Amino acid sequence: MFSLSGLSGLVILALDLWAIISVINSNASTGAKVGWSLLIIVLPILGFLIWLLAGPRSRRTSL
Repeated sequence: MFSLSGLSGLVILALDLWAIISVINSNASTGAKVGWSLLIIVLPILGFLIWLLAGPRSRRTSL
């Protein structure tokens, strides 16, 4: 089983808190904010990575 402790856990906690604060401060709808926040809380590492790639603040350029 993969376990995290010490400094690794604190780093993940800090990144997740930053992500949740960013979600709350975004211009996304309330439902989207709740969904992203729950994803980050339930799946801390995977949820953060998904949010980082496809979150409400991600900027996609269109041609």
